[in-house]
Amino acid sequence: MTTETLPYSPETIEKPGSETRKALIPQYNVIMWNDEVTTMEFVVRVLINMFQKEYPTAESLMFEIHSNGMAHVATMPLEQAEFKVDQVHKAASMEEFPFTCTIEPAS
Repeated sequence: MTTETLPYSPETIEKPGSETRKALIPQYNVIMWNDEVTTMEFVVRVLINMFQKEYPTAESLMFEIHSNGMAHVATMPLEQAEFKVDQVHKAASMEEFPFTCTIEPAS
């Protein structure tokens, strides 16, 4: 099959007589906030299981959250960020933790 018969990628914008460029999906930061109740073990587990962080990275982020009061843990499109935050809040409520994550536009 030649590439001439393949459909255009939905993210590619082509204008006759001009160069091809890609449209970028807006990115959002997921921020985790410290509280006095949520355990460090829970935060590390969430970072590993929900954000696919390796243990050393998860532990480092957990200490950053604990020390600074918050940490940026991931950058992703809005829909994915909202889904991750919802997952974290549901997991925290199941274990009766007041753990909080927020989303903000990436700069």
